[in-house]
Amino acid sequence: MRFKVATTMLIVVALVFAVAGCGSDGSRANTIRVVYRSYSDFTAMGPLLTAVKTEFEAANPGMTVQLVPVTALDDDYQHKLQLMQRSAATAPDVFFEDSYYVNSDAAAGYLLPLDDYLGSWSDWHSQFIESTKQAGKSVDGKTYGVPLGTDSRGLWFNRNILARAGLPADWQPATWDDVLGAARKIKQVEPDVEPLYLPVGKPMAEGTSITLQMLLHGTETANLYNAATNRWVAPSRGMQDALNFVATAMREGLMQTAAQAEDTQWSRVERTRLIAQEKIAIVMDGSWYPSFWKPGGVSPWPNWSQTLGTAAFPTQHGQAPGKVNLSGGLTLALGARTAHAQAAFQFVTIAVNQKNSAAMALACSWLPVRKDVQADPRLSQADSSEPFWAGLLPLTHYRPTLADYPKVSDTMQTAGESVINGADPSRAAQQWADAVVRLVGSGETEAG
Repeated sequence: MRFKVATTMLIVVALVFAVAGCGSDGSRANTIRVVYRSYSDFTAMGPLLTAVKTEFEAANPGMTVQLVPVTALDDDYQHKLQLMQRSAATAPDVFFEDSYYVNSDAAAGYLLPLDDYLGSWSDWHSQFIESTKQAGKSVDGKTYGVPLGTDSRGLWFNRNILARAGLPADWQPATWDDVLGAARKIKQVEPDVEPLYLPVGKPMAEGTSITLQMLLHGTETANLYNAATNRWVAPSRGMQDALNFVATAMREGLMQTAAQAEDTQWSRVERTRLIAQEKIAIVMDGSWYPSFWKPGGVSPWPNWSQTLGTAAFPTQHGQAPGKVNLSGGLTLALGARTAHAQAAFQFVTIAVNQKNSAAMALACSWLPVRKDVQADPRLSQADSSEPFWAGLLPLTHYRPTLADYPKVSDTMQTAGESVINGADPSRAAQQWADAVVRLVGSGETEAG
């Protein structure tokens, strides 16, 4: 563990010095620094942002865009970004900001409010889908990020494997037991196939929290945070049930092993190859998966659309509304230290104009955030599953947009990791609740 921490810090320090070496404050007089994540399903961002850079520089003679890719997992990217923010010499002007960090980063003073710029930007008022704007909005009422894309979550399933297990080609589970029951049938007839993949384990980081929240939203408890009372729901019977679902799948050998779940290479790369090789039957995850299988993706698979079906993830017992969805959102934000706010905002508007927003949605298999891109027929032509995933958006949930959320998320990741390594789910749920109470205070929680 110490070796891993030390190695990570060395990488971070090396990145900061490398960026600093690209120019001091003086040499950046006419330069916009853009920091973005380039890893896994984000590998297409380099060419896409290079095109935006060319467009921006053509419209602004004398100005230069410096693109700074960060090849890292979600959490490592955020840690590196926060370290860069601490010095004017390394701070970005524009950067990728995950929506769930907006509140904590705004509170830390890393983000520049965009409201004054958005007010006079016609596209913001006429083209951006209203619900997607919430991704960059903080609890202080200000907007700090412009959405790049959104997503949905549910189930991918291999029609061939399910058919051999006696399941229908249009399989649509109505309860959690239906999902586990299908996995049990697959295990019986396909011993060399992993019946179910759940995004859990240390390498998945926030993905673990999202998996547990997807499950939680399908329980009677329903919510991680009660917006009506402004309290976190802990202890939570729903969280205990969510952890028990994961524990059941792990205990019965219905999902990836604990070793696989804790292996970064397996979780981020090998998993997508196994899906393409038809070695994983059912996947609980997101709408962006076709980006893995496109030419140039991590696991090119020409026949994925003929082989895979999609289904909404059901509520626990089939209770209304019958299915659940959780959406995320990536935004472009401006650094609070930028000396080129107007130019940096112009870069953002070019990056998310109709042409470039459509290119990003197509390349990354994102659901669009603009109305004119949503109507683009190329999306469904390139990805036959896109209408299904877009159809889940009306019932979607979002992670709590609160400054305490990243800390609460960490506690969920700890609980999820403990369960896949054999901990009792009831005990893990109680330890999770105790950790939340310690973090936010007993007056900020309620039982559910």
